[in-house]
Amino acid sequence: MELKKLGTASVILLLGAATALLPGKIHAQDALSESGLVGELEGATLVLDPAAIPASFSEAPMLAERVGAGELPPVEERLPSEPLVIQPVHEIGQYGGTWRRGFLGPADGENGNRINASDKLLFWDHTGTEIVPSAAKGWELSEDGKTMTIELREGMKWSDGEPFTADDFVFWFEDIYNDRDIASLISDMSPGGKPGRVVKMDETTVQFQFDEPYFLFVDMLAGDTLIGGGQSVRQARGQSYGAYAPAHYLRQFLPKYAGQDAVDAMAAEDGFENWIQLFHFKKDWQLNPELPTIGPWVTVEPINTPSWVMERNPYYWAVDTEGNQLPYIDEIVMSLAEDTEVLNLRAVAGEYDLQERHIDLGKLPVILENAEGSDYSVHLDLAFNGSDTTLQFNQSYDADAEMAKWIKNADFRRALSLGIDRDQLNDTFWLGVGIPGSAVPADSSPYNPGPEWRDKWSTHDPDTANEMLDAIGLDQKDSEGFRVRTDNGERLRLEVQAVKAFLPWPQQAEMIAQQWKDIGIQADVKEFERGMAVGRTHNNEHQVMVWTNGGTELLYLFPRHAIPVDPTEAYVGPKWGTWYASNGAEGVKPDDPYMLEIYDLFRSAAGQKEEERYKTAQEIWKIVVDQQYGIGTVGQSPALMGVRLASNKLGNIPSRVCIAQHCRTPGGSHPETWFFKE
Repeated sequence: MELKKLGTASVILLLGAATALLPGKIHAQDALSESGLVGELEGATLVLDPAAIPASFSEAPMLAERVGAGELPPVEERLPSEPLVIQPVHEIGQYGGTWRRGFLGPADGENGNRINASDKLLFWDHTGTEIVPSAAKGWELSEDGKTMTIELREGMKWSDGEPFTADDFVFWFEDIYNDRDIASLISDMSPGGKPGRVVKMDETTVQFQFDEPYFLFVDMLAGDTLIGGGQSVRQARGQSYGAYAPAHYLRQFLPKYAGQDAVDAMAAEDGFENWIQLFHFKKDWQLNPELPTIGPWVTVEPINTPSWVMERNPYYWAVDTEGNQLPYIDEIVMSLAEDTEVLNLRAVAGEYDLQERHIDLGKLPVILENAEGSDYSVHLDLAFNGSDTTLQFNQSYDADAEMAKWIKNADFRRALSLGIDRDQLNDTFWLGVGIPGSAVPADSSPYNPGPEWRDKWSTHDPDTANEMLDAIGLDQKDSEGFRVRTDNGERLRLEVQAVKAFLPWPQQAEMIAQQWKDIGIQADVKEFERGMAVGRTHNNEHQVMVWTNGGTELLYLFPRHAIPVDPTEAYVGPKWGTWYASNGAEGVKPDDPYMLEIYDLFRSAAGQKEEERYKTAQEIWKIVVDQQYGIGTVGQSPALMGVRLASNKLGNIPSRVCIAQHCRTPGGSHPETWFFKE
């Protein structure tokens, strides 16, 4: 049933009524299926038969003008010999136009990274279930799982026209990744704790070689991981991963090639404290428009300005089935919004052509009421992760010994989980369309340990919660009924750090804090700007961080929001995550036997084949949920990047897209194939 047939008012009433229905009848998500807002999963597809490569090629008028002026070579010379051929989801598009979009400032880099997500070597198809080529032409994993061979596209070029070859992989590995001044070692490159190698076989063939079986590596390269995330994300924000980098450009900023005096002088001239800071800036596509990249669009105005502007890459290596070089859209202009509220208001007013990031599900009634007047369509894409809002308890917190004692106490965390009324949260912030429960992924996921783990420690049971808190020694209360510290008798105050980003996390945390009063727990919710919050977590200063566990639906590819193995976002324990990622060389070894068991299981999965890996993931999830390192609330909803507003002027917009982390929303639906209709 289409929205235009059902009517906006009817949709709102249907969603509202669904939240009041008795258990066992119809769930609110069933009501969504009747609303017309949730479509059928669809997307662009790849044509991988070399015989189907078009015989001739066309290009955007803006590039043809540059060819005519002698600024660019002809399109045939800019494309590789075997470009990626993409069949658009609906029709062949046309060139031109500016995609208007909103962003929240320099910390919102993922907003653009995801648009340029095809710069990954391998990718997932539009269903999120099958791995397909992307920047790489092909791949082969040896039978013993120890050697991954990547075949590059002959004649492929960087955005400045220089060749993209195996040398760019060796340069990344030897001169960036293995320089401890620039990068830290990552577990993604060390199966079984043994570091791997990157070896050039010829100009278009590179091998990743390991001493241990690494059957997971294909998935890692396709996923949003430190090794497979692509240049745009893994070379940005101070990171130094992603498997390749433009050697011809970046060598000039390294002492090894330019000399120490020269790089020091460049750093001083540009206002950096040292050459390392300069290098991190120069390899960041968001900040440095001069950096060659391989994504469909390149930065021309950086992210630290009121408008982050991207322009088509003249050397992009993909075409449609008629030989038109992609992308169709000329440029992307992201306008800075002061906060999510302003961004949502602009979206509702029709000021953006397509926006799914930062759109508030709670505003769905207003969004629907304004759809016709602002000339956009509304799509709701349901997620597979278990918890859009997760309270992550910092297990390596050490600033306050008394609070650290309780944060690291499993029964304390379990009691707090039982003290949360998830149905109230769901009705208030999710319009009743989410699934309340623990942090485990959807029941349909092969990683899910079983339906009983959805409710484990994750129902509302304040009586049991009070009994548990009494039993662990927090049985004394002050005159207002709040539990007191055991070291000085003052009120025990749990600090909850929240960011107003994708969801209204501060407001949600305040509701949870109100619910916790019934079990005698004082929670102080503190709202931080995203960059500051991330900085505090890196410094191990937070007690509880409110964030999504998006990405954990494929646990091995994006575990950071469930277990601390990636130091970039180890909210459950930054020092523990550093210890794991460095193979014990840095950070702090966990004093928790359950986390050590998780680490052993997680590390063993790299050498396991698919079915065994699934079973291992299920065992990890059982421990994670039983220990409640991260308290799940409500998930499997459209709340996190699943409320999609698309201008009716845009073509090739899928009815429904995969919004899992590895699908890199909106990158998984190939925005390079979107176009503006006449």
